[in-house]
Amino acid sequence: MPTPLARRLQITLPIIQGPMTGADSPELAAAVSAAGGLGTLGCGMRSPAAMVEAAAAVRQRTGRPFGMNLFVQATPSPDPATVQAAMARLAPLYAELGLQPQQPAQWCEDFEAQFDALVALRPAVASFTFGILTAEQVHRLHAAGSLVMGTATTVAEAKAWQAVGADAVCASGAESGGHRGTFLGDFQSSQVSTMALVPLCVDALDIPVVAAGGIMDGRGVAAAQALGAQAVQMGTAFLVCPESAIAPVYRQALAQAQETDTRLTRVFSGRPARGIVNPMMDALAADEETVPHYPVQNALTGPLRRAAATQGRASHLSLWAGQGVPAARALPAAELVRTLESEWHAARQKLAAGL
Repeated sequence: MPTPLARRLQITLPIIQGPMTGADSPELAAAVSAAGGLGTLGCGMRSPAAMVEAAAAVRQRTGRPFGMNLFVQATPSPDPATVQAAMARLAPLYAELGLQPQQPAQWCEDFEAQFDALVALRPAVASFTFGILTAEQVHRLHAAGSLVMGTATTVAEAKAWQAVGADAVCASGAESGGHRGTFLGDFQSSQVSTMALVPLCVDALDIPVVAAGGIMDGRGVAAAQALGAQAVQMGTAFLVCPESAIAPVYRQALAQAQETDTRLTRVFSGRPARGIVNPMMDALAADEETVPHYPVQNALTGPLRRAAATQGRASHLSLWAGQGVPAARALPAAELVRTLESEWHAARQKLAAGL
C-alpha cells in the first residue's frame, strides 16, 4: 500500500530522485515521474529563466508530479583579499588546463528571484537545502499548491523545518553524495549516518520523513521504510542513468569507484561535499580550511571544472558520489525505477516472512 506521503504526492512508488544540481536534467526528472516515482529538478544554480525552461521541458514529457529544489542562500560580499588569495591557489590548476582564473560576474543566483519563480511554477514538491525558509515563505508555497520538504542532517534541523510548517523532512545521512545540507551547528558533529538519523527523526517529528544516503536498491527502500521513513531520496543511484547531464569522464569515474574512494571535502565549492578522491582534491587538501565559503569557492572553480569536463580531465572535476557508488547501475531511468520496484517488493516479502 502507498504511504500517506506517496498518496499525497500522487506517486505509486516511495522513490524520489535526488536533485543533483548540475547533474540533473528534465529528461531524467520526467522519466522518473512517468515511471511512478518523483523526479526532481536541481535548481540551485539555475536562473529563474532557466527554471521556467526546465519545468516546461518536464511538463512537455509527462503530466505526472515532479519536484524542484533550491539552495537557501544569501548573495555574499567576500573580502577582496580572500578572493585574490583563493584565485592564486587555483592558478596552477587553471594553468594545467590552459586557462587563467577570473573573478566571475556573480557569485550565485539571487535566491529571492529564484523563490519567486518557484512559487509561480507551482511544482508538486518544493524542496530546499543549505538553509531553512521562513514560515511566511512556506505559506506562500502552500498557497501555490506545493508541498514543502526541507533537508536535515540532524534532529535539530528536522525539528526546525517542522516548526516553520514544512510538510516533510528529507533526513540526509553522512553517506550521501554531493553537498551536505547542514545549517545548524557545525559540519563535523552533523555527520550522522542514515540508519541512525532516520529513526531519530521519525520519533521526533509529526510529519513524514524521507530517507537519503547510501540507498541504492530496493532492499534499501524496504530498510528505510522499516526504520519509519515514508519514502527515500536517491541521488547516486540515478546519477549514472543515461538521462543525467554528467560528462562521459565523470561516468567513467563512477563506474570504477569503490565504497572507500569517496570523502568529504570543501576544496571544490567551499562547502563540505562527498565525492571521489582525485588529484585536484589532493592538491588543495592542505588549504581546505582556508578556502572561501560557498558559493564563492564554487564560483571560482566553476570555469575550471567545466573546462575539465570538456577536456575529459577527471583530475580536475568535482566527482560527487555517495558511499554506495559501486552499486550504481547504468540503466535508463524508467528501467531503474522498475528494477527498484521489483527489488522493493521482494525485500518486503522477505521481511514479512522473517527471512
